[in-house]
Amino acid sequence: MSWTRVLVLSLVSILLILTLTSVVRSAAVRDDAKPADAKGAVRRVFMEGSEASSFFRRRSRRSPKYYAELVVEQGMKRAASERRREFNEEQRNEYEKYAEEDRDEINERSSEMNEQLREYHYDGLYPRSHWFH
Repeated sequence: MSWTRVLVLSLVSILLILTLTSVVRSAAVRDDAKPADAKGAVRRVFMEGSEASSFFRRRSRRSPKYYAELVVEQGMKRAASERRREFNEEQRNEYEKYAEEDRDEINERSSEMNEQLREYHYDGLYPRSHWFH
């Protein structure tokens, strides 16, 4: 029985909210002082046929590019290749630094291990300077 009360109360509240929003919408003040200029809006959205054809056809597909277009395109390509070259150079420098540190660490570990092995196996018969050259 209690769930029916909850359902009825929720439906009544939804109905009340919907009626109040429709009342508020109809009570809104409209500005009828200036009429809507439908012809001007149409002119802004649509253009004449001659304008439309020239808008999309600045130059045909087979016509040569203008000099300014070529200069801009070459500048863009040059800037992109410069950015790519700088990025690759930076990556190469980072890898070289990493490889050098890694080689140094490996050499240090191997030299320490060799030194420890020589000290461990040294029997006192040979001069120590022979082992550490």
